[in-house]
Amino acid sequence: MIAETLAGNWQHFDSFAWHDKPKHPEQWAIVYTHNRDSGLLDQSNAGVIATALAPFTDDVRAEHHGHWACGWVDGFAIRVYRGGQLTKAFKVYQGLQERLADYCVLDESDYSERETTAALENIASEGRYAGQDYNLPEDWVTETYRWLCDNNDTAVENCDDQGAYPSEDELREAFDALGYNKA
Repeated sequence: MIAETLAGNWQHFDSFAWHDKPKHPEQWAIVYTHNRDSGLLDQSNAGVIATALAPFTDDVRAEHHGHWACGWVDGFAIRVYRGGQLTKAFKVYQGLQERLADYCVLDESDYSERETTAALENIASEGRYAGQDYNLPEDWVTETYRWLCDNNDTAVENCDDQGAYPSEDELREAFDALGYNKA
């Protein structure tokens, strides 16, 4: 059972020190949801987990730990047992883990929004260079994204879980097709 495995799991972490332990720490599990280098999927799932656990203030604590390899890791300390019974908080977490075992995305809408936001940020970043020779209108980022979606969908594929990152050439193709004047 997952509860038996996770209760007190932190005691087996290598080189780990928990400085702010709750009372009866052996009844608690530490679970990590994402780290400094996490992609959009982990960030999305972490947000869903955080929202689902938010009501359980007595049995859930946010945790932020430094880590030598990845900078930091975030997650939660969750009370697994109270009076020998599974807590509601842990049951919610367990249910989320069961859903993740069946399908890797907890909320398609949230994940899709993160993909779109990242793509727009990446287009704006790359477009600073690609658009130097153009007079770009105020809404060029969203218009360029829309044009790429309609005409060059491979340029807006999220291939690395960091959001789409069109090349300068793909952006210039969009600028020309959208009729943006060269400076």
